[in-house]
Amino acid sequence: MQFSENSRVWVYQSDKKLSDTEVQQIQSLLNEFTTGWTAHNNQLKAKAEIRYNRFLILIVDESQAGASGCSIDKSVHFMQQLEKQFGIKLFDRFNLAFREGNEVLSAPRHDFEALLKQGSINTDTIVFNNMVQNLNELQTKWEVPFKDSWHIQLFRDLV
Repeated sequence: MQFSENSRVWVYQSDKKLSDTEVQQIQSLLNEFTTGWTAHNNQLKAKAEIRYNRFLILIVDESQAGASGCSIDKSVHFMQQLEKQFGIKLFDRFNLAFREGNEVLSAPRHDFEALLKQGSINTDTIVFNNMVQNLNELQTKWEVPFKDSWHIQLFRDLV
């Protein structure tokens, strides 16, 4: 199934790395959810994927039906159910993800700041911009150097 580069995306980041078994279970639930996801009784052209055993990504191609407030609420409630079922946090926007070699790690804001101060994270460290809005941005602006991300504004005094 082809999706437009303008398809809307929502990125939910787990506060911990998911096991392969958890990824399989969650992907199955995500597939079930997106298959039945509707907006005003119109089936949404939607899919979901999990990247790096940490990021749950919902994608909706609005060329046939747009995601409405109610349908977005459904997805939020679904993600909250996943949180409870798997003992994870998906809504902490200040749990910041970054690359360390081939590993994707995350840290709460104050720990991220400490890593920045000690030089473990620098302006070239790849960070994840979970605020991307569409598939094109997901492909081009999601994994970016710290210096090119919104994170730099948060820690401007430290770099």
